[in-house]
Amino acid sequence: MADPAKIGLISISDRAAKGVYQDEGLPALELWLKSALKNSLTIVSRVIPDEQQLIEATLKEFVDIECCALVLTTGGTGPAPRDVTPDATLAVADRVMDGFGERMRQISLRFVPTAILSRQVAVVRKQSLIINLPGQPKAIKETLEGLKDADGTPVEVGIFAAVPYCVDLIGGPYLETHDEVIKAFRPKSAIR
Repeated sequence: MADPAKIGLISISDRAAKGVYQDEGLPALELWLKSALKNSLTIVSRVIPDEQQLIEATLKEFVDIECCALVLTTGGTGPAPRDVTPDATLAVADRVMDGFGERMRQISLRFVPTAILSRQVAVVRKQSLIINLPGQPKAIKETLEGLKDADGTPVEVGIFAAVPYCVDLIGGPYLETHDEVIKAFRPKSAIR
């Protein structure tokens, strides 16, 4: 039986926070997580504006108080002055996990040349992994799950393949995935 897991989801958008439009990233992300993970999940979510101090405070709350093993953000990762999600994420980090940002940009470059403008980062804070994801539901899925050919064979492995083992290494719950969505990689010695 898979361990229960608590995951935090944060959408960072001035307009969505004001109710100008409905946030689509968090519902898509929650749906994807429920299809990908075998674990029973407790989801904590919030839509907030692009304010660095508020983003930092929310990340700290989700890790330090809510005890989320994984926190996923959407939005605010570009080069515009209001895009401060990576800055806030780095400000609360104990360690930076460069490979996640590199891989997310690699996957996105298959679709748009502007993927190089993304400043997405991933960090560890205490026993939690925090990852900045794109804002669009299609891009969120591609980044997490990767790309598959017409037969369902992976062509590009998504970043979520590495998430469960990373969460293991930092002391979080044992996350188990549905292989048909995304096959988590663990060394043989780490498989339960």
